[in-house]
Amino acid sequence: MVKLTLRSLSFPSMMTTLDQTKELFRRADAVCFDVDSTVIKEEGIDELAKFCGVGDAVREMTRKAMGGSVTFKKALTDRLSTIRCSREQVNKLITDHPPQLTPGIRELVDRLHELNIKVFLVSGGFRCIVEHVASQLNIPLQHVYANRLKFYFNGEYAGFDESQPTAESGGKGKVISMLKEQYGFKTVVMIGDGATDLEACPPASAFIGFGGNVVRPQVKERCSWFVTSFGELLKELEKI
Repeated sequence: MVKLTLRSLSFPSMMTTLDQTKELFRRADAVCFDVDSTVIKEEGIDELAKFCGVGDAVREMTRKAMGGSVTFKKALTDRLSTIRCSREQVNKLITDHPPQLTPGIRELVDRLHELNIKVFLVSGGFRCIVEHVASQLNIPLQHVYANRLKFYFNGEYAGFDESQPTAESGGKGKVISMLKEQYGFKTVVMIGDGATDLEACPPASAFIGFGGNVVRPQVKERCSWFVTSFGELLKELEKI
Protein backbone atom coordinates (compact mmCIF):
# COMPACT_ATOMS: atom_id res chain seq x y z
CA MET A 1 0.00 0.00 0.00
CA VAL A 2 1.34 3.43 -0.94
CA LYS A 3 2.07 5.70 1.97
CA LEU A 4 -0.16 8.76 2.29
CA THR A 5 2.42 11.49 1.97
CA LEU A 6 1.73 14.91 0.59
CA ARG A 7 4.71 14.57 -1.74
CA SER A 8 3.43 11.30 -3.20
CA LEU A 9 -0.10 12.53 -3.84
CA SER A 10 -0.68 14.16 -7.19
CA PHE A 11 -2.23 17.48 -6.19
CA PRO A 12 -2.27 20.22 -8.80
CA SER A 13 0.26 22.74 -7.49
CA MET A 14 -2.22 25.56 -8.08
CA MET A 15 -5.59 23.88 -7.69
CA THR A 16 -7.40 27.21 -7.92
CA THR A 17 -6.44 30.79 -7.23
CA LEU A 18 -7.74 32.51 -4.09
CA ASP A 19 -10.42 34.37 -6.04
CA GLN A 20 -11.49 31.21 -7.88
CA THR A 21 -11.75 29.28 -4.60
CA LYS A 22 -13.88 32.02 -3.06
CA GLU A 23 -16.16 32.07 -6.08
CA LEU A 24 -16.56 28.29 -6.02
CA PHE A 25 -17.43 28.47 -2.32
CA ARG A 26 -20.09 31.12 -2.93
CA ARG A 27 -21.76 29.10 -5.69
CA ALA A 28 -21.27 25.63 -4.19
CA ASP A 29 -24.01 23.04 -4.49
CA ALA A 30 -22.59 21.28 -1.42
CA VAL A 31 -19.96 21.84 1.25
CA CYS A 32 -18.24 18.90 2.93
CA PHE A 33 -16.65 19.46 6.33
CA ASP A 34 -14.05 17.38 8.07
CA VAL A 35 -15.03 16.98 11.72
CA ASP A 36 -12.06 16.42 14.07
CA SER A 37 -10.07 19.66 14.62
CA THR A 38 -12.37 21.39 12.13
CA VAL A 39 -16.06 21.28 13.07
CA ILE A 40 -15.08 20.29 16.62
CA LYS A 41 -12.11 21.53 18.61
CA GLU A 42 -10.60 18.15 19.40
CA GLU A 43 -9.55 14.95 17.67
CA GLY A 44 -12.24 12.46 18.66
CA ILE A 45 -9.91 9.47 18.62
CA ASP A 46 -7.44 11.28 20.91
CA GLU A 47 -10.24 12.10 23.35
CA LEU A 48 -11.36 8.46 23.32
CA ALA A 49 -7.77 7.31 23.91
CA LYS A 50 -7.33 9.72 26.81
CA PHE A 51 -10.63 8.52 28.29
CA CYS A 52 -9.35 4.91 28.01
CA GLY A 53 -5.97 5.75 29.58
CA VAL A 54 -3.73 5.57 26.48
CA GLY A 55 -3.82 9.21 25.44
CA ASP A 56 -0.12 9.96 24.94
CA ALA A 57 0.63 6.98 22.71
CA VAL A 58 -2.38 7.55 20.47
CA ARG A 59 -1.87 11.31 20.21
CA GLU A 60 1.54 10.73 18.64
CA MET A 61 0.01 8.25 16.18
CA THR A 62 -2.63 10.83 15.23
CA ARG A 63 0.00 13.51 14.68
CA LYS A 64 1.85 11.23 12.25
CA ALA A 65 -1.37 10.27 10.48
CA MET A 66 -2.51 13.86 9.99
CA GLY A 67 0.93 14.87 8.76
CA GLY A 68 0.57 12.23 6.06
CA SER A 69 3.53 10.00 6.97
CA VAL A 70 1.54 6.71 7.20
CA THR A 71 -1.49 5.27 5.40
CA PHE A 72 -4.77 6.27 6.99
CA LYS A 73 -6.07 2.71 7.43
CA LYS A 74 -2.84 1.59 9.13
CA ALA A 75 -2.94 4.59 11.45
CA LEU A 76 -6.58 3.91 12.31
CA THR A 77 -5.99 0.18 12.86
CA ASP A 78 -2.96 0.77 15.07
CA ARG A 79 -4.67 3.43 17.17
CA LEU A 80 -7.84 1.42 17.71
CA SER A 81 -5.80 -1.69 18.57
CA THR A 82 -4.12 0.37 21.27
CA ILE A 83 -7.35 1.89 22.61
CA ARG A 84 -9.57 -1.24 22.44
CA CYS A 85 -12.55 0.75 23.73
CA SER A 86 -15.76 -0.94 24.81
CA ARG A 87 -19.22 0.20 23.73
CA GLU A 88 -19.83 1.39 27.29
CA GLN A 89 -16.68 3.53 27.24
CA VAL A 90 -17.68 5.17 23.95
CA ASN A 91 -21.17 5.98 25.23
CA LYS A 92 -19.78 7.33 28.50
CA LEU A 93 -17.30 9.54 26.63
CA ILE A 94 -20.08 11.13 24.58
CA THR A 95 -22.19 11.65 27.70
CA ASP A 96 -19.45 12.91 30.03
CA HIS A 97 -17.23 14.72 27.50
CA PRO A 98 -19.35 15.67 24.49
CA PRO A 99 -17.42 17.05 21.51
CA GLN A 100 -16.95 20.83 21.62
CA LEU A 101 -18.08 22.74 18.55
CA THR A 102 -15.57 25.15 17.01
CA PRO A 103 -16.76 28.76 17.42
CA GLY A 104 -18.67 29.99 14.38
CA ILE A 105 -19.51 26.60 12.89
CA ARG A 106 -23.15 26.67 13.97
CA GLU A 107 -23.70 30.08 12.34
CA LEU A 108 -21.86 29.01 9.17
CA VAL A 109 -23.88 25.81 8.77
CA ASP A 110 -27.13 27.70 9.43
CA ARG A 111 -26.24 30.22 6.72
CA LEU A 112 -25.33 27.48 4.23
CA HIS A 113 -28.69 25.84 4.92
CA GLU A 114 -30.47 29.19 4.39
CA LEU A 115 -28.78 29.45 1.00
CA ASN A 116 -29.91 25.89 0.18
CA ILE A 117 -26.30 24.69 0.02
CA LYS A 118 -26.20 21.09 1.19
CA VAL A 119 -23.88 20.33 4.12
CA PHE A 120 -22.15 17.00 4.70
CA LEU A 121 -19.81 15.76 7.43
CA VAL A 122 -17.09 13.54 5.95
CA SER A 123 -14.84 12.20 8.68
CA GLY A 124 -12.20 9.59 9.34
CA GLY A 125 -13.55 9.62 12.90
CA PHE A 126 -16.33 7.55 14.40
CA ARG A 127 -19.94 7.70 13.30
CA CYS A 128 -21.28 7.49 16.86
CA ILE A 129 -19.47 10.74 17.72
CA VAL A 130 -20.03 12.46 14.36
CA GLU A 131 -23.80 11.78 14.51
CA HIS A 132 -23.89 13.59 17.85
CA VAL A 133 -22.19 16.59 16.18
CA ALA A 134 -24.56 16.45 13.18
CA SER A 135 -27.59 16.55 15.49
CA GLN A 136 -26.26 19.70 17.16
CA LEU A 137 -25.91 21.38 13.76
CA ASN A 138 -29.22 20.19 12.27
CA ILE A 139 -27.37 18.19 9.62
CA PRO A 140 -29.36 15.12 8.48
CA LEU A 141 -27.78 11.86 9.59
CA GLN A 142 -27.87 10.62 5.99
CA HIS A 143 -25.36 13.42 5.30
CA VAL A 144 -22.83 11.83 7.66
CA TYR A 145 -19.97 9.70 6.32
CA ALA A 146 -17.66 8.29 8.98
CA ASN A 147 -16.20 5.05 10.32
CA ARG A 148 -18.22 2.52 12.26
CA LEU A 149 -16.83 0.82 15.35
CA LYS A 150 -17.74 -2.83 15.85
CA PHE A 151 -18.39 -4.53 19.19
CA TYR A 152 -18.99 -8.09 20.35
CA PHE A 153 -22.27 -8.98 22.04
CA ASN A 154 -20.70 -8.33 25.43
CA GLY A 155 -19.75 -4.82 24.35
CA GLU A 156 -16.00 -5.44 23.93
CA TYR A 157 -14.14 -3.90 21.00
CA ALA A 158 -14.28 -6.03 17.84
CA GLY A 159 -12.66 -3.77 15.24
CA PHE A 160 -14.09 -1.33 12.73
CA ASP A 161 -16.00 -1.61 9.48
CA GLU A 162 -13.20 -1.66 6.89
CA SER A 163 -15.69 -1.47 4.02
CA GLN A 164 -16.47 2.20 4.71
CA PRO A 165 -14.78 4.51 2.18
CA THR A 166 -13.60 6.75 5.04
CA ALA A 167 -11.51 3.86 6.42
CA GLU A 168 -9.11 4.14 3.48
CA SER A 169 -6.58 6.66 2.27
CA GLY A 170 -8.40 8.63 -0.41
CA GLY A 171 -11.74 7.81 1.19
CA LYS A 172 -13.00 11.37 1.45
CA GLY A 173 -12.47 11.84 -2.27
CA LYS A 174 -14.44 8.65 -2.90
CA VAL A 175 -17.31 10.02 -0.82
CA ILE A 176 -17.30 13.29 -2.77
CA SER A 177 -17.34 11.40 -6.09
CA MET A 178 -20.27 9.38 -4.76
CA LEU A 179 -22.14 12.54 -3.71
CA LYS A 180 -21.64 14.11 -7.14
CA GLU A 181 -23.04 11.01 -8.81
CA GLN A 182 -25.91 10.52 -6.36
CA TYR A 183 -27.13 14.12 -6.15
CA GLY A 184 -25.87 15.57 -9.43
CA PHE A 185 -23.75 18.19 -7.68
CA LYS A 186 -21.50 20.21 -9.99
CA THR A 187 -19.59 22.22 -7.39
CA VAL A 188 -18.51 20.60 -4.12
CA VAL A 189 -16.14 22.33 -1.68
CA MET A 190 -14.13 20.44 0.94
CA ILE A 191 -13.13 22.20 4.18
CA GLY A 192 -10.70 20.67 6.68
CA ASP A 193 -7.41 20.79 8.53
CA GLY A 194 -5.59 17.64 7.43
CA ALA A 195 -3.84 15.79 4.62
CA THR A 196 -6.85 13.54 3.97
CA ASP A 197 -9.00 16.66 3.41
CA LEU A 198 -6.57 18.25 0.98
CA GLU A 199 -6.31 14.93 -0.83
CA ALA A 200 -10.06 15.09 -1.62
CA CYS A 201 -9.51 17.90 -4.14
CA PRO A 202 -10.02 16.73 -6.84
CA PRO A 203 -12.72 15.35 -7.04
CA ALA A 204 -13.81 18.28 -4.86
CA SER A 205 -14.04 21.45 -6.95
CA ALA A 206 -12.08 23.42 -4.34
CA PHE A 207 -10.43 22.96 -0.96
CA ILE A 208 -10.36 25.43 1.92
CA GLY A 209 -7.78 24.79 4.62
CA PHE A 210 -8.91 25.39 8.19
CA GLY A 211 -6.45 26.26 10.94
CA GLY A 212 -8.73 27.50 13.70
CA ASN A 213 -7.83 24.65 16.04
CA VAL A 214 -4.49 23.42 14.70
CA VAL A 215 -2.32 24.60 11.80
CA ARG A 216 -0.74 21.84 9.75
CA PRO A 217 2.06 23.47 7.71
CA GLN A 218 1.94 20.88 4.92
CA VAL A 219 -1.73 21.72 4.34
CA LYS A 220 -1.36 25.49 4.69
CA GLU A 221 1.40 25.55 2.09
CA ARG A 222 -0.63 23.56 -0.44
CA CYS A 223 -3.95 25.41 -0.48
CA SER A 224 -4.90 28.73 -2.07
CA TRP A 225 -7.33 29.72 0.71
CA PHE A 226 -6.43 29.03 4.33
CA VAL A 227 -8.64 30.41 7.11
CA THR A 228 -8.32 30.39 10.87
CA SER A 229 -11.94 31.17 11.72
CA PHE A 230 -15.32 30.26 10.29
CA GLY A 231 -16.19 33.95 10.44
CA GLU A 232 -14.01 34.44 7.35
CA LEU A 233 -16.20 32.00 5.42
CA LEU A 234 -19.40 33.52 6.77
CA LYS A 235 -18.21 36.94 5.61
CA GLU A 236 -17.64 35.57 2.11
CA LEU A 237 -21.23 34.29 2.01
CA GLU A 238 -22.48 37.80 2.75
CA LYS A 239 -21.44 38.71 -0.80
CA ILE A 240 -24.15 36.45 -2.24
